[in-house]
Amino acid sequence: MGEAAPFALRHEAAQETRTRRQAFVAATSVLRAGGNEMPELDARLLLCHAARLTQETYVAASDRPLNEEAASRFDAMIARRLQGEPVSRIVGAKEFYGRTFAVDVHTLDPRPDTETLIDAVLDTLRCERRREEPLRILDLGTGTGCILLTLLAELPLARGIGSDASAGALEISRRNAEELGVGDRAGFVAGDWFEPIEGRFDIVVSNPPYIASAEIAGLSREVSYDPLLALDGGEDGLDAYRRIAAGLARHLNPGGMVFLEIDETQGGAVLGLLRGAGLRIEAGRSVWADLGGRQRCVGVRFG
Repeated sequence: MGEAAPFALRHEAAQETRTRRQAFVAATSVLRAGGNEMPELDARLLLCHAARLTQETYVAASDRPLNEEAASRFDAMIARRLQGEPVSRIVGAKEFYGRTFAVDVHTLDPRPDTETLIDAVLDTLRCERRREEPLRILDLGTGTGCILLTLLAELPLARGIGSDASAGALEISRRNAEELGVGDRAGFVAGDWFEPIEGRFDIVVSNPPYIASAEIAGLSREVSYDPLLALDGGEDGLDAYRRIAAGLARHLNPGGMVFLEIDETQGGAVLGLLRGAGLRIEAGRSVWADLGGRQRCVGVRFG
């Protein structure tokens, strides 16, 4: 993946202004040659962001010239993508469960895997006909707020709190809450796991760091753009789950539920930690798989 490719992209059009379509085709070629797995999608998303276009506008007017300012932004974005920086980091936003969330260096990138946790919560509440109840939700390590805020958007009477040790992440989550129109039902507190939390909740959710420390160095380049605090789960990847399990007895209402994202290998270990938390686990479904069939979420109710 050479750094010269985007400059070649610009020199191709040195004698005349590129159209949006020409810029897209050239960028797609450069990204494909650089080993990008989705060159067309990435080129289109970056072009639309650089030129401040919707995708519909681009399709309808792809033969219009790409002005010099937009072309410069686009070339710089392609250069960043060639170095492995995720599109979401470049444009500062990521889609999650049909909504757009702001992201930055302080937050974990929302991923489709985490939508499994949202489905687990909503499916459970749907089966129990509880979606219209005034539920109280706690999101530990909230990051962008994508879990808490999605649940609040889907559950019109619910209220919730998100905690995070990163002040920068909390700034992003507050902004996302306002943008999604749920700011009046969401609160945010700074601190480590249950440390700043008072009171009890009906539902506790979290996507904690669960990668073993020794595996961090071998992660893909894209994952390396996520903050280490949101990735490193300690020697065995279970440190955060231990902290969460230890605080549940103090913060769950009777009959309360906890839903945690996991690595596909951790289901049994995490359930074991929850069983040892001093609360009785009621019978029922406890593991949800993602679209690839991998275990992705554990969820239990405490009696």
